[in-house]
Amino acid sequence: MKKWLYTIIFSLGLLSFTTYILLDTFVLTKEYQVVEDEPTKEELPDEESIITTEDYYKDNNIEIKLDRVRELETDIYLVDIKVSDVKYLKTAFAKNTYGKNVSEVTSKIAASHDAIVAINGDFYGVQEKGYVLRNYKIYRKSSKANQSDLVIKSDGSFEIIKEKEIKLDSIKDAKEVLSFGPALVIDGKVVVGEKEEVAKARASNPRTAIAIIDDLHYLFLVSDGRTKESKGLSLYELANILKDYNVKIAYNLDGGGSSTLYFNGKVINNPTHDGKKMEERKVSDIVYIGY
Repeated sequence: MKKWLYTIIFSLGLLSFTTYILLDTFVLTKEYQVVEDEPTKEELPDEESIITTEDYYKDNNIEIKLDRVRELETDIYLVDIKVSDVKYLKTAFAKNTYGKNVSEVTSKIAASHDAIVAINGDFYGVQEKGYVLRNYKIYRKSSKANQSDLVIKSDGSFEIIKEKEIKLDSIKDAKEVLSFGPALVIDGKVVVGEKEEVAKARASNPRTAIAIIDDLHYLFLVSDGRTKESKGLSLYELANILKDYNVKIAYNLDGGGSSTLYFNGKVINNPTHDGKKMEERKVSDIVYIGY
């Protein structure tokens, strides 16, 4: 057989393999486990206790205040949250299913769980490794090199751990483990450098972060970015803004086109991937407040 024919066959084989890898990583859906977590009627709030406005929600167990600020040429949305119990700080998978490339937009996941407020999560579904623990249940135990995680404990406190230093099933009292990062603030101090970024991300991006201020007192932050109206934030800028709100621990979640804030039944920010088209990106999971 002529050499050129070998070359063609090899090239076609390599193309097929590369195509499969790309499809397997970003497109092909693999559903591993369906999750059911519905509140009972006894858990729901007394309707007479509910107070809600465009920027506010309160009932017997939850108080939420939405604030919009403009800093560093960027529109930033801050959600101050107080709950009576950590059980109201929840996570949810797209389509109620743990799997690979299983995704929905944040607002759809939030609405299906009757979330009062929600942000996008860590997009675990496009990663092969990295801890996944949700509602006290372990879904993925394989660790990822140089990965720092946020642990939400059963008492509502936050802890930052490094996957290489601790096995997932040895973490005590873990309610949720989010694996994206990096940590932004620890013990009230900024812990990211001025030039630190996530992989090859742009320096100024839409951002999503979660932080703790005090016992059962949390802060969600989402910023717009990549548009003429809103530049976006670097990790260092994001960390310093959070520090100004006296947070004890703050953690970076998936950003860019994923960054979405949902409150009182609608999307609050302006999600965009490229700055031209304003729409939500489908994600694997959300963090939310609800019943």
